[in-house]
Amino acid sequence: MFREEVEAFFRKFQDDLCQALETCDGGATFKEDIWEHEQGGGGRSRVIENGNVLEKGGVNFSAVQGQLSPQFLKMLEMPDPNFFATGVSVVLHPHSPMVPITHMNVRYFEAGNGKAWFGGGIDLTPIYVDLKQAREFHLALKAVCDKHHPSYYPEFKKWADDYFYNVHRQETRGVGGIFFDRLMATDEISLEERFAFVKDVAYAFAPAYTAIVNQNRDLPYTEQQKQWQLIRRGRYVEFNLVYDRGTKFGLMTGGRIESILMSLPQHASWVYNHQPEPGSTEEQTLQYLKKDIDWVNLEA
Repeated sequence: MFREEVEAFFRKFQDDLCQALETCDGGATFKEDIWEHEQGGGGRSRVIENGNVLEKGGVNFSAVQGQLSPQFLKMLEMPDPNFFATGVSVVLHPHSPMVPITHMNVRYFEAGNGKAWFGGGIDLTPIYVDLKQAREFHLALKAVCDKHHPSYYPEFKKWADDYFYNVHRQETRGVGGIFFDRLMATDEISLEERFAFVKDVAYAFAPAYTAIVNQNRDLPYTEQQKQWQLIRRGRYVEFNLVYDRGTKFGLMTGGRIESILMSLPQHASWVYNHQPEPGSTEEQTLQYLKKDIDWVNLEA
């Protein structure tokens, strides 16, 4: 069955990604926690902590099935409550404020009425925006998208700008990336072709992110910069708890709470009415937390 092929791919991708991240970190290994879903299926949660680079990170695989709540059925506009979902979700929080936070996920969903689709995304959340690195990151994602369809990068980049956005702060979570959902089969594009795209997105992640890690991991930083990191982590937490679809899906389908909240950092701060100093690198970073920046053609 097609779903078994997709599930097997996600299992292997989790293994390969964990190995790549352990090699990059060079100090810690992932701890695995196997769990079962109350309605059917389960997953493997893998968490890395207190490494050379990564303060906390998770690479979670799941393959679950069951019935959606009436509330979630209405949200998805689905007539049949039966579902199957599988995928890999990743969030990495480094020690250093000079190394960006990152997120990626790839997923597959089958509805009870026979409809099936892929979704996913990758985005980068630097504490201090480096224009050259933001451009290189977007170029890597664009290359993957362009390999499959010329419309993918502009469409999915805009989708990421709109999705990874803290509306109540009127700022993007970081420098964006790509985001896509409900990639179904069409008259022009088969579900197998969608799957081929998702595979390439998955394996583009580690090279694009670890390249930035290795450029920044040994940069010095001050206590002031560390405090700014904690404030920016607070913004990250706000997005994940208020807007993130994966968090909502996990909570509304009876998912395992430790795996759902894996995305949160060990430490974050909320400082009342914090305003960076005029002209500071912190203020400069805020100026780039906007939608519709053309990172590919931006002069560094």
